[in-house]
Amino acid sequence: MKHMTRIALCAAFFVVFAASAAFGQKLTLKIASIAPENTPWGAALNKLASEWKTLTNGEIELKVYHNGIAGSEADMLRKLKLGQIQGAVFTSFGLNEISPEVLTLSCPFLIRDNAELDLALAGVRGDLEGKIEAKGFKIVAWSKAGWVRFFSKEPVFLPAQLKVQKLATDPNDMALMQAFKSLGYQLVPIPMGDTLMALNSGMVEAIYASPLAVGGFQLFGIAKNMASLKLAPFLGGIVLSNKTWSRIPEKYRTQIVESNRRLEKELDASILKLEDDAISTMSTYGLVTNQITPAQLKIWHEDVERGLPLVFGTSFDKVTYEKVNNILKKSRAAK
Repeated sequence: MKHMTRIALCAAFFVVFAASAAFGQKLTLKIASIAPENTPWGAALNKLASEWKTLTNGEIELKVYHNGIAGSEADMLRKLKLGQIQGAVFTSFGLNEISPEVLTLSCPFLIRDNAELDLALAGVRGDLEGKIEAKGFKIVAWSKAGWVRFFSKEPVFLPAQLKVQKLATDPNDMALMQAFKSLGYQLVPIPMGDTLMALNSGMVEAIYASPLAVGGFQLFGIAKNMASLKLAPFLGGIVLSNKTWSRIPEKYRTQIVESNRRLEKELDASILKLEDDAISTMSTYGLVTNQITPAQLKIWHEDVERGLPLVFGTSFDKVTYEKVNNILKKSRAAK
């Protein structure tokens, strides 16, 4: 009888100890980003970490690795698959490696302003998130990463003027590089860090990049002409592995999603302001904005539309393109 009592007491102690351990268990998630900490993306990640910790009563702690400590986007994706990190911040290019449909939103001139970007993303967000989830990942927040524009040594107003120039492209951006080649541009693969030297030497004469990148790398001193047209938007996203998301207690997920949506809006506003400020600052130091007329803009749009059949299936997904295009056509017709 005493023996049975001891067994029962041991069993009860084990159950209580296990329950207490589970209750006090903390989940630490390593999140990596190539963006510097002193940027809106860095600030957003730090805020995300703070809010998740508060919402989960300290049960979830995000350990953020800023400044590219975990390597390039390709490095981060590899480490995410191996479980060496549990999450990462990706641009359109990194997201494209997970689900090729994402880069379609950056098809030249498909989306023309921020209002259209909001509308397009709302229309296909569920589809894209479903495809990303099918690949083993959960996108917990989207963000705008700015607009790609043309910068050149000489003023550019028409496609023909740019097609005769050597256009720098990031060698890691294979899908967009192939799209521009198909449209008749002369592409020269140059890492962003080497672009200033390439412009100085005459190896390239023009680039396509966001104003934030051009300002950060001081490229506007040579490529001092910026065409006023917005070529394409870039998106960013905070991605976790599905395995990591499943470890987050169900009771916290709704609050986390709501918090992430609020953060998305704050980050978008910060990015847009930062981009406007970058253009303003560069203009103070010599950047010239070449205003494209409506007639010239029409020529740009027509030039891309003629080349679209060549880029479907290689650079961009036709189904996603048509869905976004139909959404935007209806919106434009209603104005």
